[in-house]
Formats: sequence, structure tokens, C-alpha cells
Amino acid sequence: MSTHNHPYHLVDVSPWPFTGAIGAMTLTSGMIMWFHMNSMALYFLGVTILLLTMIQWWRDITREGTYQGKHTLQVTQGLKLGMILFIISEVFFFVSFFWGFFHSSLSPTIELGSWPPKGILTFNPMHVPLLNTMVLLCSGMTVTWAHHSMMEKNFSQTKSALILTVILGLYFTILQAYEYYEASFTISDSVFGSCFFMATGFHGIHVIIGTTFLLVCLMRHLFNHFSNKHHFGFEAAAWYWHFVDVVWLFLYISIYWWGS
Repeated sequence: MSTHNHPYHLVDVSPWPFTGAIGAMTLTSGMIMWFHMNSMALYFLGVTILLLTMIQWWRDITREGTYQGKHTLQVTQGLKLGMILFIISEVFFFVSFFWGFFHSSLSPTIELGSWPPKGILTFNPMHVPLLNTMVLLCSGMTVTWAHHSMMEKNFSQTKSALILTVILGLYFTILQAYEYYEASFTISDSVFGSCFFMATGFHGIHVIIGTTFLLVCLMRHLFNHFSNKHHFGFEAAAWYWHFVDVVWLFLYISIYWWGS
């Protein structure tokens, strides 16, 4: 930064957007081959390319922000605004699923007759869904605990809280996989099945992404990448995790409890 007379980060030339695009195209093509030709070779190649791109791209960003001093206060403000806008876009992404669900449930067609449609055995909201709700609420508490501990320079408590949060995220994913395995209906069983699996499935993907986000933050914390004043990488992960928590509360109340 000493060669510039401004606080902004002029991004260096990077191959990772290109390899990420190649990986995404390979993954999509591989999924089509998996569905229609029962061949998973191209799918796994796409996953491998994306994983390698993610690891190296995140490594470069970590290096820029931690060691090269390129994430100045001005740059950090831009990153915060970018994360806020990203989360807002995610809110509208889930609004579309809720819109579809309520459009179908509040005025079901003559063919459906009622809501939930006949033949659909819904989940008991007091069983696994309630446990998953408690798991996510507890994970929201632990990530907040980690944030406050980081600001108070308490290394050990931050580590413990982050480990707990990651474990709770993994536990949620395992419970949801078990729920899907035990489901008596599928995504092709009327509009209820489509709305249910699209909304809860995409939320589950967001939980996996958020858990990965927090796991990377845990690793960075163990390498002393964060200080009490310079830790936006973790702060962004915490914001994202709270967003995932709030979306689940709406899913639980509307689809699991009211919708059943």
C-alpha cells in the first residue's frame, strides 16, 4: 500500500474467477450426466475444481487482509456493505419460496382440495423440527459468545464457542438428512412436496455453507489472524449465521407448524 496515495484496494490479477466459472460449468454438466446417464465422473471433477478454487481464492484473500495490509478501514467498510447487500439478496431469494408456499396454501386448487393435500403425511413440528430449532438457536448464542469473546481478547473462549457453533451446525445437517430419509413424501408429491423440499433444502445448503464459513474462521483464529479490532471475516460469518437462524424460524413457523 506504500506505493499508493489512497486507502483503496486495487485487486491483483487472479485466475480464480476463471477457474471458478469452469468448475461451476463442469459441476452443472456433471449433474446432468449423473441424472441422465448415471455417470458421476464429471460431477466429481467439477466438485474438485470448485474446492481447489475456493481454498486458493480464500488463501489469497486471507493473505491480502492479514499480512499485506490491504484491508484498510475504507476497504473494510466496502466489504461490510457488500456483505449486507448479499444478505439482502438472500432474503429475497427465500421470500420467493415463502411466496410460492403461501400462494399455494392459502388458496389451494380444486385438484388439491385441502392443505396439506390429501395423501401427504406431514412432519410433527414437535419432534425433529423443534429439536433443529433449538440447535440453531443455541448455535446463534454460541456464535455471539465467540464474537464478544474475540472483542474482549479472550482467545480460549472464542475457540471454544466457535467449536461449539461448528458442531451444532453439523448436528443440524445430520438431523435434517435423517428427516429427509424418513420423509413419507418426495419433491414430486404435489406442490406441498415441491415447496417443502425447495425451501428446507436450500436452507440446508445455506447451513452447510455457513458451517464451512465458521470452520474457516475457526482455523484462522487458531492461526491468530484475528484481533479485537480487525476481524471482519468472522463478523461476516456471524451475520450470515444469524440470517440462517432467522430464516429457519420463519420456515419452522410457516411450513412445519402452520402449514401442517
